[in-house]
Amino acid sequence: MTDTLRPVETALPQASDSPQKLKRSIGVVGGTLLTLSCVTPASTLFVVVPDLFGTLGTATALTIAIGSLLCIAVAFCYSELGTLIPSAGGEYAMVSTLAGRLAGWLVFVLSLLVVMIVPPVIAMGTADYLAPIVHLDPALAGAGVMLLATLAGLLDLRANAWITGVFLVLEVIAAAVVAVLGFAHGHRGAGSLVSLQVAGADGHTDAVTAMLVVSGLAIALFVTQGFSTAVYLSEELEHPRRNVARTVLATLAISTVIILVPVVAITIGASDLSQLTGGDIGSMVTAWSNSAVGAFVSLCVALAIINAGIVMVIQNSRVLFASARDKAWPQPVNDVLSKLGRFGSPWVATLAVGIPGALLCFVNLDTLYGVTGVSVTGMYLLVAVAALLARRGHHRHTSAWRMPLWPVLPVLLIAVLGYILTQQETRYLLWTGGITAVATLYWGLYLRPRRATRWLVSLPEDARD
Repeated sequence: MTDTLRPVETALPQASDSPQKLKRSIGVVGGTLLTLSCVTPASTLFVVVPDLFGTLGTATALTIAIGSLLCIAVAFCYSELGTLIPSAGGEYAMVSTLAGRLAGWLVFVLSLLVVMIVPPVIAMGTADYLAPIVHLDPALAGAGVMLLATLAGLLDLRANAWITGVFLVLEVIAAAVVAVLGFAHGHRGAGSLVSLQVAGADGHTDAVTAMLVVSGLAIALFVTQGFSTAVYLSEELEHPRRNVARTVLATLAISTVIILVPVVAITIGASDLSQLTGGDIGSMVTAWSNSAVGAFVSLCVALAIINAGIVMVIQNSRVLFASARDKAWPQPVNDVLSKLGRFGSPWVATLAVGIPGALLCFVNLDTLYGVTGVSVTGMYLLVAVAALLARRGHHRHTSAWRMPLWPVLPVLLIAVLGYILTQQETRYLLWTGGITAVATLYWGLYLRPRRATRWLVSLPEDARD
């Protein structure tokens, strides 16, 4: 277990037979567009927020605001670690370097679960939002989105920044339409945002307790989740020591505004508490305007999901590419996954993420989605632990963006994420624990005995600019 917590104090190795480096081709604007697209503010507003309205009613905006404040601690951890360890490996590169190779391997396994499951789950929601225009089978629609995202992921990253940027504009317009209509049809004052009321099952008004708000943070904390994508793009960002932190923090700020302002407008504009608690935002938009506007907003949400699919395939392929470059697998597998195509993208890793994702759209993913929730929480928890170790040894003197209020913020984050884990269903914890146990066996039987040639977390030569 010493491998888990002992920082790696030696310089990160550069293998002589390492594959081509990813091309630095985007700045803060391009990186922010790609990262915002992974947050998918519009799809979050229409998919995640309605669940919060159902349990928290008028306290939803307050809960999201608190969750966004907590996300600042997460963003600070990612900003510091992402500039200290600017690698396409993201979390696993940061944790391996600072908390030990076994801890980094377990973070990689948790991220791999997310890589393979989340994109098809989100993609399958496309059919619901295309319903006003055309009725499609959710599995077929999801598979089509995954294949489209895979094709886009094979292109140059700068081209993808423009593609996702156009889609992002559309989803921001959809969120703005909701906000304008909600404020224009206000039925209650700003005081309702702290009235803490929800419609009960019997038609009466129930009070939202402080404990319900705290429980709701388990979802609200991840409403703006996705800003971590900037870390995965750090090898393709120009001047990563400056631009990774700028991209992470800018994305969090912008996505919070895009989501929170419409939530406030919906809370004020809902005709009554029952409509607000029902959380059917599409019906509210139609009631405030007409069916054509409702259809337009639904189409924008569908495009937001497609946009998210493209960015997630891009992000996830970089994780798989980095694992091969860092020799996590037998050599033939490493050689294949580390290949770069004519546009500079890791084309085999992109196909390895996208094609299985399309196939997973035909599988019932309820249990796997629950496992993913546990995986994301555990991954963030290990990142926070790494942040506590980021100023030990020679890392103390390495040029990097440094978070304020260290180590208070990482400690606070560890406590919050620990609480979130206690709120997950036991079966999801057991599934994730079983997968982690198998991964630990792989580490013990294959990777650890080959420490000199396997799992060598590396940085590109120009990372320390």
